[in-house]
Amino acid sequence: MEDPLTCSAKGCTAAAVWALLWNNPKLHTPDRRKTWLACDEHRGSLTEFLAARSFLKDVVPVEDRPVDS
Repeated sequence: MEDPLTCSAKGCTAAAVWALLWNNPKLHTPDRRKTWLACDEHRGSLTEFLAARSFLKDVVPVEDRPVDS
């Protein structure tokens, strides 16, 4: 059985609803996407954190997130 996906916000154990796709251009190639997961409550704060650093690339429903091979 697969573990449930949970929000990436510190201390949050809520189910993930959103996938925040991001990239740190100083560390990653332009096509690389890292993923943070977010519940509805933390989507805004996590999005703002990544956007303030110009890391945020996209926000998609968790079921539409890219899966690493």
